[in-house]
Amino acid sequence: MSRKMTKHISLSKALGGGYNRYYHTKAFYRVVKGGRGSKKSKNTALIYIHDILKHSWANLLVVRRYSNTNKQSTYTDLKWAANRLGVAHLFKFNESLPEITVKATGQKILFRGLDDPLKITSITVDKGLLSWLWCEEAYQIESEDKFDTLVESIRGSVEDPDFYKQVTVTFNPWSERHWLKTAFFDEETRKNDVFAITTTYRNNEWLDKQDIDRYEDLWRTNPRRAAVVANGDWGVVEGLVFENYTVKDFDIQATIKRIGETTAGLDFGFTHDPSTFPRLAVDLENKELYIYAEHYEYAMTTDDIFKMIEREGLLDAYITADSAEQRLIAELKQKGVRRIVPSVKGAGSINAGIDFMKQFKIIIHPSCEHTIEEFDTYIYKQDKEGNWLNDPIDDNNHIIDAIRYSLERYHFARERVDTKQKIRTAKRLFG
Repeated sequence: MSRKMTKHISLSKALGGGYNRYYHTKAFYRVVKGGRGSKKSKNTALIYIHDILKHSWANLLVVRRYSNTNKQSTYTDLKWAANRLGVAHLFKFNESLPEITVKATGQKILFRGLDDPLKITSITVDKGLLSWLWCEEAYQIESEDKFDTLVESIRGSVEDPDFYKQVTVTFNPWSERHWLKTAFFDEETRKNDVFAITTTYRNNEWLDKQDIDRYEDLWRTNPRRAAVVANGDWGVVEGLVFENYTVKDFDIQATIKRIGETTAGLDFGFTHDPSTFPRLAVDLENKELYIYAEHYEYAMTTDDIFKMIEREGLLDAYITADSAEQRLIAELKQKGVRRIVPSVKGAGSINAGIDFMKQFKIIIHPSCEHTIEEFDTYIYKQDKEGNWLNDPIDDNNHIIDAIRYSLERYHFARERVDTKQKIRTAKRLFG
């Protein structure tokens, strides 16, 4: 059935260059780390649409760290791939679940998130086996143990000479400290039966000049980040501004209730920079910051930002916003963001905010993917001799800036109190 159906599909033309070995490998672990624009997600989707029609025993489980991120990423990519290969009519697409079914056989492409592990361990299929697993944006999976538990869902076999089981892992390599490096790329520690490659935007012949120029310009503005984004290299830990952070799952509502102190920051952007809106719980007594939510979006108007804040139920929240945009702050206040205030500006305010953040243990919820990326790539400048300077590179720090704004009411307020106390003490001692 399936071989005949796929006979005239030109997968090699759709994939383009750089992915021939990736497509043909039957290794149990098929891993690709890559920079932005390296077509790793799109090509993985093309391969799976092609191969599920070729093998009638196959079913695919697609997993991201959070289930609600599948609809706008992996599900959309697989639907795009079916259209790109001209076979969309052979599938039934159920966007509400989401789920994709091969009409002729009942084979399934299922989508799940690690935020609901019971829905993964209890998965069954009516036709064939759950033989393939795709972990997209695997960098968001906090531990190898979580990943290994997920892999256990791929089991069994069928009597077919072409049968194989396979786990595909795709991700951007933001930090060399991540378990993905030791599990799949380091010769001494990697798992058995692994095929691993690195791809870059140079493998993507469909990028236009504007896309290419944007990646290559990173070498001028932030070479360390360019190594990850453009080259797909591991992010190097040396020179990081923050080393006092960890990515850890925690109960958001229970944490907020226990600490009882939350704050929010707002950094404005539009065309080239995003508008960001992180929220965090501040445990001043134990010196811990719990970053539990973020918003990260380009081209947001004042009305868009207001509706986003309203949607989050935070019109009455204390929000510190970038004081460089006084007009936007005034407009938001006029619309009903009642307690929005401008951030502190002035010589030393950035380093003062960073120094204050360094006094805390910072715990980032794994759902805050842009926050994690920024903390993993926010580094200090270097001089011509390669010495680290006490001056961070002002790039890819939009959430960090907003977090810094949100904390000003604690350390600047405390400094004012300390100054008043010193004046009172001096008067008492010296009249």
